[in-house]
Amino acid sequence: MLQLGGPQWRAMTTEGGLSSSSNIERLLEIMRRLRDPEGGCPWDLEQSFASIAPYTIEEAYEVAGAIEDEDWQALKDELGDLLFQVVFHARMAEEQKLFVFADVVGAITDKMLRRHPHVFADHAGIDSAEAQTLAWEEHKKRERSTRALGLLDDVPRALPALLRAVKLQKRAASVGFDWDSAPKVVEKIAEEAHEIVEAQAAGADSAKLEEEVGDLLFAVANLARHLKVDPETALRTANAKFVRRFAHIEKELAARGTTPSRATLEQMEALWQDAKKAE
Repeated sequence: MLQLGGPQWRAMTTEGGLSSSSNIERLLEIMRRLRDPEGGCPWDLEQSFASIAPYTIEEAYEVAGAIEDEDWQALKDELGDLLFQVVFHARMAEEQKLFVFADVVGAITDKMLRRHPHVFADHAGIDSAEAQTLAWEEHKKRERSTRALGLLDDVPRALPALLRAVKLQKRAASVGFDWDSAPKVVEKIAEEAHEIVEAQAAGADSAKLEEEVGDLLFAVANLARHLKVDPETALRTANAKFVRRFAHIEKELAARGTTPSRATLEQMEALWQDAKKAE
């Protein structure tokens, strides 16, 4: 078993001859200087939790993008940017006497130890990734029960809507509130699509149409969950495919001395089909 603070642990935290603790301390000091009212950076001093939150989300997406591109140098840089966001939030919390960076590290360390007893406490019975996922969810459920929360209350509202939809559905499914098969979800998708057509035909306003489209997207996310497909990944892949095929249209039209804005829909559709065949 890996002993925290033991030789193996120290080797992991000084890989490459660099002291992780000294590097972290240096980064914390940089953040302190940036937020110093006497000589700090005016932009950094103006920020708050709310103003920095969008940057934190953006940096997480840039990490995902580097992984998708398998650009490992970029991944190193993007992980650093994401870490800086954690440091930024922790510094603002320290200034308000809420908590400090060490508390953040301590909280996640305790959580990992608590949720991995089969690794750190020699508890047997978890010998697969699936079993670990079930155990992890059970730990989370017990933790939620001690905080008197509703089942869905702690699913973060700031998550991307597609991801939050799946998390909400998983929580509801954990108590049996769920469709019992993917085909039934497909029927629900057809029903929701039909309701959009009906609403539009009835002259519904934009708020009503938005509601109906939301219901359709929620049902599609549910289908992805039933099929064990990550809808965010699926949509990112579809986006990339669309960009790739449209680039083919642009390239072929340019070779003919024209552009998409001057081409007919029929011309572009034919080139789209060519791109599909080529793939």
